[in-house]
Amino acid sequence: MRIATWNVNSIRSRVDRALGVLERHDLDVLALQETKCKDVQFPLDRFTEAGYEVAFHGLDQWNGVAIVSRVGIEDVQIGFDGMPHWGEPDPVAEARAIGATCGGVRIWSLYIPNGRALDNPHYAYKLDWLASLRDTAAGWLADDPQAQICLMGDWNVAPRDEDVWDPGFFEGKTHVSGPERAAFQAMIDAGYDDVVRPHTEGQYTYWDYTQLRFPKKQGMRIDFALASPALATRVTAAAIDREERKGKGASDHAPVLVVIED
Repeated sequence: MRIATWNVNSIRSRVDRALGVLERHDLDVLALQETKCKDVQFPLDRFTEAGYEVAFHGLDQWNGVAIVSRVGIEDVQIGFDGMPHWGEPDPVAEARAIGATCGGVRIWSLYIPNGRALDNPHYAYKLDWLASLRDTAAGWLADDPQAQICLMGDWNVAPRDEDVWDPGFFEGKTHVSGPERAAFQAMIDAGYDDVVRPHTEGQYTYWDYTQLRFPKKQGMRIDFALASPALATRVTAAAIDREERKGKGASDHAPVLVVIED
């Protein structure tokens, strides 16, 4: 089984690229983030014509998540229990999480809040969001230690200094702060394994559009697939499709691929 996660940065702008990624890597499942469209605007027909089912959730031109599968989509869940809300004066649950069972694996497409700045209310929201995810995901494993779960997406956290092109540049900024890294480590401590890093040491998944970051190799590793213990033992390979970041109209993120033994 071949699965992947990708912050597509607008599915309507990059539906052809998404279909190309599915075909090029012979994917069974693709988790998407930042689809940036309402549900009625999602280009569903393009995927169904290619033989895929899709579960998606989008509220407006921001955020948005989806799961594309050719091995079935069952038990779709929008958001997770306890997921924090955002906004004033009436906070709402943003379109940042969708889960579905595909080919026997519980896939979650996650778009963790950015945080914006260390003194911004969105930063506290991000930490609350990660803490709630950790608590809920730990509960899943407590209920079923053999559960087949993959938490995939744009985590907006660079857990290690090696995950950014220049640690000094990011000093005092989000993505690398102690609390964010501790929140990510809490997911690992809860039993979920980063199954991509062992196969992709020294590689990045994101390059900002500005300042020629991509050709200068000034990237970040912020997209991850964290697998439950039972699923992690089945992972045989993983890769980051850096080639997809090239060319006109590319997303600023690269797809992250995982191969699971049947």
